[in-house]
Amino acid sequence: MRHFSAELGALHDKLAQMGGLVEANIRRSVRSLIDRNPELAHQVMQDEARVNQMQMEIDNLTTRLMVLNQPMARDLRFLTAVLKINTDLERIGDLAVNISRRSLTLMQSAPLRTMIDIPRMGSLVESMLLRALDAFVKEDAEIAQSVLLDDDEVDELRDAVYRELVELMQKDPSAVTTGITWIFAARNLERAADHATNIAEDVIFLVTGEDVRHHRSEKLPSEPRP
Repeated sequence: MRHFSAELGALHDKLAQMGGLVEANIRRSVRSLIDRNPELAHQVMQDEARVNQMQMEIDNLTTRLMVLNQPMARDLRFLTAVLKINTDLERIGDLAVNISRRSLTLMQSAPLRTMIDIPRMGSLVESMLLRALDAFVKEDAEIAQSVLLDDDEVDELRDAVYRELVELMQKDPSAVTTGITWIFAARNLERAADHATNIAEDVIFLVTGEDVRHHRSEKLPSEPRP
């Protein structure tokens, strides 16, 4: 049992390490997009193989612990949450790569005199992921809940960006190619926020034993389950 507990601790640390790398990459991709910084974009793309390798290592370790130890109650919830969070982190890593590629494309064209909501959207997505990972490390359901509350704002910002870009492209057909690239970038940011929300939901499940995927606005249980 002591050896199993040590392996659970090592798994926790490994997932936190992967989360740190993915968080750094989503931050770099957003900075690359907004600041037109190619070095940051290339760094994100160089890290993709490392993120993928860490995902496979975590999946293999988690599966082995499940098969060999047949965990129950909270240990089973932890391992289940790790598998799901691991998948979401890898997908956020992919989205960071997509955003970086979009940013490199946008650097080839003149900046648009609009897009006031993109920096706010990027900052909010970064904050959501950072808090979701902090909630996992601290096993804090309240921090996780704060992430869920921001998901709607990201959706609203995405819609505002879409409206702004469509209006711009209607007025200036020469901006269509650049506008569509920005739309894809905004979509990738919104999807990253969705995955951060998934992570927060998994932390709440880990800590409280409650599945909040379809009722996020409901009050969380006051006491965690064993």
